[in-house]
Amino acid sequence: LDISMDTWSYFHTCLVSIWLYRFYIYSAVAFGISLWIVIQFSTTRTKRKVTEPGTADKLGNGCAPPQAQEVHVAGVKIFYGSQTGTAKRFAKALGEAVTSLNLPVEVINMGAYDPEDGLAEETSSKNICVFLVATYTEGQPPESAGWFCKWLEEAANDFRVGKSFLRGLRYAVFGLGNSAYVDHYNTVGRRMDRWLWMLSASRIMTRAEGDCNVAQSKHGSIEADFEAWKAKFLTRLQALCKGEKKPCGGKCKKGKCKSSEKQSKESSDHEHGMSEHENTEAEELFETSSEEEAGGTDSVIDVEDLGNIMGRMKKAKVLLLEGTWNVHGVHHSGYHLVYFVCQFLQAKLNCLMICALFSGYKLIGSHSGVKLCRWTKSMLRGRGGCYKHTFYGIESHRCMEATPSLACANKCVFCWRHHTNPVGTEWRWEMDQPEVILQEAIEKHQNMIKQFKGVPGVKAARLEEALAVKHCALSLVGEPIMYPHINRFVRLLHQHGISTFLVTNAQFPEEIRRLEPVTQLYVSVDASTKESLRRIDRPLFKDFWQRFLDSLKALAEK
Repeated sequence: LDISMDTWSYFHTCLVSIWLYRFYIYSAVAFGISLWIVIQFSTTRTKRKVTEPGTADKLGNGCAPPQAQEVHVAGVKIFYGSQTGTAKRFAKALGEAVTSLNLPVEVINMGAYDPEDGLAEETSSKNICVFLVATYTEGQPPESAGWFCKWLEEAANDFRVGKSFLRGLRYAVFGLGNSAYVDHYNTVGRRMDRWLWMLSASRIMTRAEGDCNVAQSKHGSIEADFEAWKAKFLTRLQALCKGEKKPCGGKCKKGKCKSSEKQSKESSDHEHGMSEHENTEAEELFETSSEEEAGGTDSVIDVEDLGNIMGRMKKAKVLLLEGTWNVHGVHHSGYHLVYFVCQFLQAKLNCLMICALFSGYKLIGSHSGVKLCRWTKSMLRGRGGCYKHTFYGIESHRCMEATPSLACANKCVFCWRHHTNPVGTEWRWEMDQPEVILQEAIEKHQNMIKQFKGVPGVKAARLEEALAVKHCALSLVGEPIMYPHINRFVRLLHQHGISTFLVTNAQFPEEIRRLEPVTQLYVSVDASTKESLRRIDRPLFKDFWQRFLDSLKALAEK
């Protein structure tokens, strides 16, 4: 009990003392906290001062350190096509200038580069591709750039190569030429720029042109032209490295775009008209196909290249509604013009052929067509063929892709012709005879093959073989089995020693039953249920599902 009392007395004395001197205790605690705050503040400030010089050294150009910064430009690849060595010299000079910006650089000879595989990789590499290419005799590319340009042209004009094939690739073009040759001045550089743009590659700046003609050169010589362009390119490259936003895509919602007029100009089609020599070519930028440029008289426009054409058609419609249209300086009333056009089309073309005009084929008569397959072109160069070669041994360079009927009974959502071909559930067009179709198909196919004579990379032996057609793929477009004389047509092909593959969309079961033997018969099965078939194939027949099932039964009976 005495111990307990003593303990309590001790604690009581301490508590009373704390209470009596509480003011001093509060002051001491407050002073301690204040001192801690001052120490922490001073320490933090000292750390910042120590860090800043190192950070500045690490950033160099004021950008964030690599680990915290998104890489906007991984490097620069400089492609050159040169005949006399000027483009090569410019490429090396540009490479040295880019190296001074601490960017990886690769200088590449177009003659030693495979564009089919290489350019596709550049769409995701974050590299900038620069093309320095000269225009040689008669507007042709240098020998070292021949294959590169040929592949690019074919890719841009082949409807089965996606128009977004090079989306993501960023590029700039500098052309070398001589304005003394007015008709061919810098045509290779201009065409290369156009083909890249058609495949959805993105220009980082307007194409520039160097002129060997001192009297016409903007800066006094082609070297000075190049130096002026190089300075602009390096400035643009530095801006891209800092993550500068892309030029406006034309989708601003309110008023005009806030982007500079210069940027908008670079991202527009009108930059093709920067030179007097190319005004005409710019206006016709997407109105010619590769076949037309080769001099064909009956070539047609590919549907993927109709952007400008549709714009002009809208303008034409406005003019018609206003009642007047000036044609070659002569004013015609809108009604007279429409009547004239209709009379001309009625005389020369039927409705089916009008629609086919936009599909890129060589037209045959009023309802047939033939087209050179990309695998045919591939095998002419000694490369691989399509599945028919793998599965059946059919050589793609001796295959003719054609159809006796451009019309179809479906409007499939995946149609590679974008529904430019006509549709119908029955044959209602003027009919051409099978003999005429076959003769013209072979002639037009051979004419397209002959255009590859002398093209770099094309093997002479295969070119000679390709003139003798040994196989016909009746799968170009439309519904070949709709053609009333399809059996006669197939017999003619077989009589000429040409094997036949025929594709049908499973909407003509009776025609399948009446079809005489072909080498290979395909029935397209695009969906597994009635509703999904309706949504995907969008058939014209009301009883499409029963026709689909009956077609499969008819195939089993074959």
